[in-house]
Amino acid sequence: MTLKELEEELLALSPGEKVQAIHLLAQSLASNWQGIEKTPRVCGGDARIAKTRIPIWVLVEARRLGYSDADLLTSYPTITATDLANAWGYAEAHADEIELALELNEVA
Repeated sequence: MTLKELEEELLALSPGEKVQAIHLLAQSLASNWQGIEKTPRVCGGDARIAKTRIPIWVLVEARRLGYSDADLLTSYPTITATDLANAWGYAEAHADEIELALELNEVA
């Protein structure tokens, strides 16, 4: 995708989606993903919901299998809707990392 194509796509977003895009870009520039942690020797060093042992790739796989956010919040009562929003943003920005984690965990 070219920058011009990206510009057209960004301008076509709703105001709420534009806010999300700005938030995503700001986080990626700072490499500071609020609510997401990566710690060596915890969950294999994979990105996870902060203060949990719930890797982002697990949530992504559950979503691919048809679980809704409501289902995930019921299944993982220690996480919040904000945690899921952070997870989805991280997964989108780091798609290659998540795909590799899925492959390494024989889920893909």
